[in-house]
Amino acid sequence: MDPAVRNARTIAADTARFALITLIAFLTLVDLFAAQAILPSLVERFGVSRATMGFAVNASTFGMAVSGLAIALFARDIDRRNGIWMSLVVLAIPTLLLSITDNIAVFAMLRIAQGLCMSAAFTLTVAYLAEHFSPSMATGALAAYVTGNVASNFFGRILSAAVADSFGVPINFVTFAALNIAGGVLVFFALKKTERSMSVSMGTASSVGAWKAHLAHRELRITFAIGFLILFVFIGTYTYVNFHLVAEPLSLSPMALGLVYLVFLPSMLTTPLAARVAMRVGPGKGIAITLGLAIAGVIALLSTNLGVVLTGLALVAVGTFLAQAIATGHVSRTAKRDRAVASGIYLASYYSGGLVGSLVLGQVFDRLGWMACVVVLVAALALAAAIARLLNVPER
Repeated sequence: MDPAVRNARTIAADTARFALITLIAFLTLVDLFAAQAILPSLVERFGVSRATMGFAVNASTFGMAVSGLAIALFARDIDRRNGIWMSLVVLAIPTLLLSITDNIAVFAMLRIAQGLCMSAAFTLTVAYLAEHFSPSMATGALAAYVTGNVASNFFGRILSAAVADSFGVPINFVTFAALNIAGGVLVFFALKKTERSMSVSMGTASSVGAWKAHLAHRELRITFAIGFLILFVFIGTYTYVNFHLVAEPLSLSPMALGLVYLVFLPSMLTTPLAARVAMRVGPGKGIAITLGLAIAGVIALLSTNLGVVLTGLALVAVGTFLAQAIATGHVSRTAKRDRAVASGIYLASYYSGGLVGSLVLGQVFDRLGWMACVVVLVAALALAAAIARLLNVPER
């Protein structure tokens, strides 16, 4: 076969494979941040404070963190494909129940249940990719997965705002339940059935040992801390900027608020470049540079000019998603064994950061206002960029 034809076929196959990975990521995480786009409507529906509703909406991150730890302990005994599609199908249940509840505590519990299911699917997919691709290919595959995460943030928020504005909040959650089932069906038919990562179960005790070993590893420990700070900033920014956008002088409507999330479009183009950035300058410097973009973006959010605010939001998205993709790839490449365990711990730390960010920034916003939130966000990004410089380049 002509080398040029063979090369073209290889590129086409890789493109199709990565497109599938991106779509699976989109359908896995589409529920995670979609409710943020209708936060003001939810505050009105439930009659609670902005901080309370922000915490309830982001309670899913608690479920994500708990599930990440559980998968880290028991990943060796879970078939990847079956675990992913079952998690997505079960996810539809709490999503559907969100459409009928009018109790804020029940709402928060259902969001936690959603997080448990999403994190299980997410962690097992990351493990599946790490185990089925070479180290160099895995970085690209993980970048494609994070790109799907970006797409879920963008399209999920737009869809949520549009459906809620046109048909009401209950129909919004029914729509997302249908997407959950679609994701489960796609995984069932698209991914290969896999054996457990080890032919003989090593038991919980051995998994705990792997868990401790990863926490003792300096490179991984630093990356876990970076993940915590990345989502701390991301959740804090995109939850409470909504109230800045609907207040005077910006005064955006619910539908316009949904369209604001077009700022995620640049991230969909830049996130696939994470592997190249990491290869060229190293993971530590790459994360520090990309978080520098996010710092500039957060500072721009102090403006009352809509164009400047939108530019700032775009920079925050580009910076944090690039940093997240680089960090995820670094965990996969650094953990030579028990990658599902390492991914589970990383995701637990990552989503714990989101939960803490929601709680802390909610209190800061209600007590001190948006400017104080920006100060906290910049400090968190600066800390993450500083400790990222301590990372080494992993062996190839």
